Amino acid sequence: MRSLSMLDLLLLLLLAGSLVGCSSNIPPPTQKLALSEAAINQAEAAGAVEFAPLEVRSARENLARAREAVTKQENQKALQLAEQAEVDAQLAEAKARTAKAQKTVDVLQESIRTLKSEIGRKVNP
Repeated sequence: MRSLSMLDLLLLLLLAGSLVGCSSNIPPPTQKLALSEAAINQAEAAGAVEFAPLEVRSARENLARAREAVTKQENQKALQLAEQAEVDAQLAEAKARTAKAQKTVDVLQESIRTLKSEIGRKVNP
């Protein structure tokens, strides 16, 4: 194995620097912003405002901060915030759907208890 010469090291550093420069010039994450907005709307439609209000609020705040970052041309930050908004919205939707399902289970269990009680009265008058 040979050691790196000064020229090799310099070329490696220049290459690394150019890659870092390229990554900071990412385009505005307009598609991710739209996906995040759609995820929030879907969560709200699923009842997340009632069942997961903190997560919905967090998603909305992150989306607003992402849009603000785009206006400041901080596209990497905007992308991260938009992704977090989408995750928050998905969590809110999952919590809402879980809460609704649990309500349905509770209603069904109460109906079963009522039916068992009525059957017990008819069997033992």
